[in-house]
Order: sequence, then structure tokens, then C-alpha cells
Amino acid sequence: MARFVDRVTIHVTAGDGGNGCASVHREKFKPLGGPDGGNGGRGGDVRLVVDPNVHTLLDFHHRPHVRATGGKQGRGSMRHGATGEDRVLAVPDGTVVLDQEGNVVADLTGPGTTLVAARGGRGGRGNAALASRARKAPGFALFGEPGEHCDLVLELKSVADAGLLGFPSAGKSSLISVLSAAKPKIADYPFTTLLPNLGVVSADEHTFTIADVPGLIPGASEGRGLGLDFLRHIERCAVLVHVVDCAAPEPDRDPLSDIDALEAELASYEPALRAEGAARDLAQRPRLVVLNKVDVPEAAEMAELVRPELEQRGWRVFEVSTADRRGLRELTFALAEVVEQHRAQQPAPEPARVVVRPVGVDDAGFTVEAVGEDAFVVRGQKPELWVRQTDFDNEEAVGFLADRLARLGVEDELARHGAVEGSEVTIGAVTFDWEPSTPAGVAQMLSSRGTDARLDRNERVGASERKAQRTLRRHPTPEQSRQADQEWMAERAAELGMSVAEFAKSWRAAAEAELDDDLDDFDDGDLDDGDLDDGDLDDGDLDDEDSADDGDFDEGEVEVVRPEELSESEGDDR
Repeated sequence: MARFVDRVTIHVTAGDGGNGCASVHREKFKPLGGPDGGNGGRGGDVRLVVDPNVHTLLDFHHRPHVRATGGKQGRGSMRHGATGEDRVLAVPDGTVVLDQEGNVVADLTGPGTTLVAARGGRGGRGNAALASRARKAPGFALFGEPGEHCDLVLELKSVADAGLLGFPSAGKSSLISVLSAAKPKIADYPFTTLLPNLGVVSADEHTFTIADVPGLIPGASEGRGLGLDFLRHIERCAVLVHVVDCAAPEPDRDPLSDIDALEAELASYEPALRAEGAARDLAQRPRLVVLNKVDVPEAAEMAELVRPELEQRGWRVFEVSTADRRGLRELTFALAEVVEQHRAQQPAPEPARVVVRPVGVDDAGFTVEAVGEDAFVVRGQKPELWVRQTDFDNEEAVGFLADRLARLGVEDELARHGAVEGSEVTIGAVTFDWEPSTPAGVAQMLSSRGTDARLDRNERVGASERKAQRTLRRHPTPEQSRQADQEWMAERAAELGMSVAEFAKSWRAAAEAELDDDLDDFDDGDLDDGDLDDGDLDDGDLDDEDSADDGDFDEGEVEVVRPEELSESEGDDR
């Protein structure tokens, strides 16, 4: 069974941003490919959009929790995470969005009007986006931002041009059924109408809407009957129509007293209306009075009796009957006239403007508060967001956070509040011991924070070093030769189980023995005494004069003969 719900509380949560990726490019022949971690995807938003085909907030009554999808995590090779899908919620025309304190966030009127109820978090940056001249290969990435979360109250205020007010069983539902194509429930007992009804009325070329509000009774502002909950549906009406039952059977009721009672209840409702920032007070709205059920003779007499007094109040009075349709045409054209006058008085719609709210010169974006002895709390959107994005298991990421806080001025502000090294500082949900990067009045780094251990380990051999090693292998120095001999002797001695000195002594003895064997080959039998006696080679046989000096062979005495110039016999002789 369909139900009409005009006030609900929804809990909306936007999607979280995806985490960034810490990755290093790997490719053959590129040992240092550099960072290539992609950024995380943005989380989806939660948006409220006016849909003319939606007329109730019933869907949110059954499913009040709404959440958008989050962004995907970034990956290597510069692949960014996918963006989360937005969650679009269709709401009726005339929906007012309130926060938990009752403040108006937005008034959604007109098809297509959109409100971003909760924005998705931005994706965390990957190490490729964090690279800089000082940090060329970051070994960390940032977490994604969490999406916004809020609790909102949706309140439906029907967008109708005319509103029907009256006591229960005054004939309001019958009147809207004959003026328009609406089919409300009609019965002969009070409080037949429990929910507002809307109808569209046409008068020649004019078209307007009319709303039937559940009946009011004295004390409605105090909660009697249905109370004033449904009066919000007439706040936007251009004209209010008092529907009076001239044939009421109660002896203590008459049209004048009924109208006065309704006006008193409207006056009780106006303080709440002004608190919500309504554009116009209900007391200033034009009124029309409909004396209904004049087809009954007693009702016709009552209408003639009270009509002059009502006209003296400045109200237009119409005697109608839904049974025989008496006076309906005059009432329809009168309503159309008042509605057209109201529309003509409205200012032309202005295009949407971009509102820029610059940050004040003295607004640092954060505050520092001392909460105890040697304990401080830092509050601010940027510091708290940065802390949520930091991986505290990574030393380099913690150093990056410290540098960001120092550039923002958090360290200077902590020092101004009396913080010293080792003080407890709380930012968001994280508490840590403060280690200032610079001492008071001295702009120098005490230590290198956020170092990367990978940068201290370089196992690659450079080209110059390889060239020097190759040169030494090809052309060793005497010192290197001696060192190589010593190393060889040490290796041989270790293999034989001897000391270096013993091996050197035995090796020297073996070398001398080998030399003696070579000398024994030239014994006395090889060279006899008569082979080379004194007479064979005298001292004068090879004297200085017989030696070949530079003058013995002149250019003229040396004949150069090519092989092809020799004859066969000459070649044999030669």
C-alpha cells in the first residue's frame, strides 16, 4: 500500500578516495626506472536531484542509510585508480534539506535542481606524483581522503499555488475533486483526509495547482488532532482559501468562529515559520473565503448572513456547492487571477552565481591548544587530513608529514605555546612526541628526517671503475705482481697444509734442484778440450777491426733482388 511520507532523516556517506601506489618502474636494461605509482581514484558523491516524477519521501523512510562507492587504488605503470560512482537520490519538488540543528541547508525547487549532500574524498597521491628534485624516488604513497558523512533531514513542502484550509468534514476533498482531476478519499466522518492531496486546475489559458491540507481544529498548535505538521505544505502557496462548512451540525460553530479559530492556529504556527527563514509571513498572504454546501437551505441562509461581515474584512467571498457545482466557475477564475498576480510580482530568476569565500589574511588554517602540562592539541582541516593520509609504518612518509607541518607553521606555533622537544602533540586521532626540525631562532636541520635506506645502498659498478680494473688486469704494477705471487703462495700452502714460509723454502729448494739438473746436461763429454783449443780462436781473430761496423755495408754494396727476378738456377743456389 502506498504511503505519503513528508519528513525523513537520512544518513549519507560519500565514497572514500583510493590509496596511492608506491611502485618503481622495472624494465630490462633500466635498473633505475624511477617511481611510477599511480594516484588513487576519487570517491563518489551523494547528490540530491529534484525529479518531477517523485511525489513522496517514502523510499528514504525504508532505506535511510545511503553510501556512494569509493575510488579504486592506484597501481604501477602510472595507472590511476578508477573514480567511484556518484549516488543520485531523486527527491520531490519542494524538498527542504535541514541539518541536525534545524538549519536550512538547501531548498530544492524546480526540476533538475541538484545539491551535493556529501562530497567524495580525493584519491591519495602515488609516489610518482610525490617525486621532486629533493625526493626523486619516494618510497611511500598517501592514503585516500575519507568521504564526507552527515545526517540530514528531508522535509517535503508541496509546491502548490493555492491551499485549502478548514475544519474536518468542511468539504475540502470534495472541492479539490471537482476543481481538478484529483481523486482524494471522501467520506462523511471527520479526518477523512490524513495526507495532503494535490490537484491541477485549468482556467482558460491559466493553469495552477491546489493543495488539500488535512483538517485543523482548535488546539492544533498544541498537538490536538493532526497538529500543524501538514501546514508546511501551504507555506509556498500564493493564496490561502478558507473552506467553511455552512451546514455544520454543531450548535456552537458558525463560519465566523471557524475562520477565527483557523487564523489563531496560523498565528501560532508563524513563529516556527519565521525561525526557518520563510520568505513571506502567512498573515500577508491573500485570502479567499468559500462558503460551502449552499445547496442545503440552512447553509444558504447562513451564507447570506455572514457574507457581509466577511467582506468587511477585505476578503472575497464565494458561495459554492460541490453537489450541484454552483459557484465553481467564479471561484476557479478568481483563484487563477490571484495566482497570476502573485507570479507577476515575483522577481525574475537570477542565474546561479559562483560564491568565492577567500581565506582571511590572519587565518593560519589551524589552532594549537594546550590541554595539560607539556601536552598540546593541533586542530585544523589540513593537519588532520594530512595525518589521516600518512602511513606511520613508513619512516619516509612520517618525515614527509613533518616537513608539511613545518611549512604550514605548526612547529612555530607549538614553540610559541611553550612546546619543547618530547612534548606530547595530538593531531586528529594520533598522538606523538614532538621532535622539532629547527631550534628556536636557528634555521638549520638537526637531522635528516624521512631518509630512504635504499638510497644509501648502491651496489652498481660504474664504467670508470670497470675500466680501471681492466687496465690493472692487463698491465699490473710490480707491487701488484708481488702481491699476486704472495696470494698464489698462500693458496698453494693452504692446499698442501703447510705454512707460507715452509712452502717458500721447499719451493726455492725445488727451483735450485731443477737448475742443477739443467747444468748437468752440459758435462765434460759434450765439450772436449780439443774442440775449442787455444789455436782455434786467437785473440786477434775477432778484434775490433774485424767487427762489422757501420761502414762495412753501404747502400751500393747491398743488392735487393725480388723473388720473381731470380732464375731457376739462381733461385736454387740461393
